[in-house]
Amino acid sequence: MTEWSTVSGDSFEMVFGYGDEAAFSSVVEQLVADGVAGRIAEQDATLWGPEAEDEAGRRLAWVSLAEASRPLVEDIVALRADLLERGLTRVVLCGMGGSSLAPEVICAAGGVDLTVLDSSHPDAVRAALEQDLGSTVVVVSSKSGGTVETDSQRRAYERAFTDAGIDPTERIVVVTDPGSPLDESATDAGYHVFRADPDVGGRYSALTAFGLVPSGLAGADIAALLDEAATIQAALAEDSVDNPGLRLGGLLGAANLAGVDKLVLGDSGSSYPGLGDWAEQLVAESTGKDGLGILPIVVESTNAPNLTPNTPDSLLVTYGPGFVFDQIRPRSGWGATVDAPLGAQLLLWEHATAVAGRVIGINPFDQPDVESAKEAARGMLDGSAADPSPAFVDGDVQIFASAGWLAETADSVAGAVASLLDQVVPDRGYLSVQAYLDRDADASLADSRSALARRTGRPVTFGWGPRFLHSTGQYHKGGPPTGVYLQVTGEPAEDLPVPGREFTFRQFISAQAIGDAQVLAEHGRPVLRLHVTSPAGLDQVREALS
Repeated sequence: MTEWSTVSGDSFEMVFGYGDEAAFSSVVEQLVADGVAGRIAEQDATLWGPEAEDEAGRRLAWVSLAEASRPLVEDIVALRADLLERGLTRVVLCGMGGSSLAPEVICAAGGVDLTVLDSSHPDAVRAALEQDLGSTVVVVSSKSGGTVETDSQRRAYERAFTDAGIDPTERIVVVTDPGSPLDESATDAGYHVFRADPDVGGRYSALTAFGLVPSGLAGADIAALLDEAATIQAALAEDSVDNPGLRLGGLLGAANLAGVDKLVLGDSGSSYPGLGDWAEQLVAESTGKDGLGILPIVVESTNAPNLTPNTPDSLLVTYGPGFVFDQIRPRSGWGATVDAPLGAQLLLWEHATAVAGRVIGINPFDQPDVESAKEAARGMLDGSAADPSPAFVDGDVQIFASAGWLAETADSVAGAVASLLDQVVPDRGYLSVQAYLDRDADASLADSRSALARRTGRPVTFGWGPRFLHSTGQYHKGGPPTGVYLQVTGEPAEDLPVPGREFTFRQFISAQAIGDAQVLAEHGRPVLRLHVTSPAGLDQVREALS
């Protein structure tokens, strides 16, 4: 039976359970002895070893954002007032990964509307363009200034505004790093530009301009968010065994060293739906490399499979005020609940992820395998890579499979899915479902996650493409080689050109799916792609997955 202990402060309460209490205590005590908390607060880049020092030296400014970001608030509030005076009440965010996930959860917590366009699916882009353009302001958010999805969305909105007789410079707000290509082009064009702190990585940027600008313009109370972060900052900097960041990071790291490399995230009654999706990117992209890492599994509820029931290789963490572990037994023995206001949660998880990186022995600030999928997609778009041929066709579904695993007897969608599920390693494996579809129109497909988790008895993740490529995509290629991958792609209702580009949105999202599948296959992982050519085909897929 897992023993539980509680640590609390002015703004947080955390309950921990340990599969091996001696191992956990040893990890935390070593972190304290090494002065890790104080050194993170001082932005010591040497904490993760010499190979990580250069990257870490440019990625640690997030520790002081509760204060450093306050000057932004006045500018954002003033711009919101100006926009409202001009009747601009709808805010659309064009961004990917760290540029979209934090604003999405901040606005959900604040109960304010924000349209997040983090897709290259033509139907999703068109739906955003056609909704209430007259009252829309668009935030174009890209740290590098060269994110192709975001650049394509920006081009589409510029064309839509121009065609409607609207000056795009009056409607588009840009968030990017100083000196990026987007900063230069947007400044030259006369757009309103917010320049973010370049010493903060994208997935750690929730409390920078990337998180605050779209959230504040949508109406979220961003000053209160920074206040919430400030309430936990002192505790996170203290070299103590009661430091919440050391304890949560130590838990993640110690469990991982013990072979518990899945992190199941469940909402136990929080006021900030979507925190799990934000933490998923932070943890997966930060730790999934060098054949190591922690795979987050975001579940639908505390009654959902992978939390109830769960597997011996899973650490269970719930966020919110409820304590569910009096009913749920972590089979691994490892678990935690984390209750804190949203701003404190964001800062706490950032600290914990950096700490876990040190414990596991990886650099938590780089993403060495993300570029490989982008290169493969570019190869599809420029014609240097050939389109694959389907293994067979079943009704309105084309079935594609990487080499070496599809059963010869598989001659239907259901048979192909069953063949893939046979590849899931019973004790260590996981299934990743990746839907390159319209996240709003095809939302019900996400129900397949729980159905497949029940069917396999193993951890199952679900991600919308290409959004997940900026989240768990790094883990899939850089983490332990234990995953099998199910892609669902489809024909849009209508294609949409990308202004000024030689490819369309349909061609772009297709290249992203095929390119990522190629890279996964090159890593020796089984990949099944189900390409639906009609709504009836999607019904076929839903039935096969259920």
